[in-house]
Amino acid sequence: MLRLPSGRLVRGRGLRRPLPEGPVPDFALYLLGDPPPETPWLAHWVRWRDFWLPADRASFRETLLEALDRAGAERVEVACGGGIGRTGTALACLAVLDGVPADRAVAHVRAGYHPRAVETPWQRRFAERFGAS
Repeated sequence: MLRLPSGRLVRGRGLRRPLPEGPVPDFALYLLGDPPPETPWLAHWVRWRDFWLPADRASFRETLLEALDRAGAERVEVACGGGIGRTGTALACLAVLDGVPADRAVAHVRAGYHPRAVETPWQRRFAERFGAS
């Protein structure tokens, strides 16, 4: 679970692991190369191959803005296969949208979510430049 500067909480996870115990999400953002499995909660899919960047960056930004807005009152989850690279990158971009300086977003996510979040140099650059795009 990552706490954003506004106090909003967003759960990151890997879809290859079982669903954690506790309440299910109200809204999920799935970052995968192929469509995710059906869920009983509202979910958006962003096409994003493992180790790369989102295929449609404008759609990704719009979906992140929706996730950030919903996180104010709902349980929000961001997930990819392993829960580290794509999920960490999306969480870093969410942190930027919530006020973390872009050059500190990766460190914020690594400190608050997973120490290896954001796996590739291009994912790191994408997050660090996200505020300017």
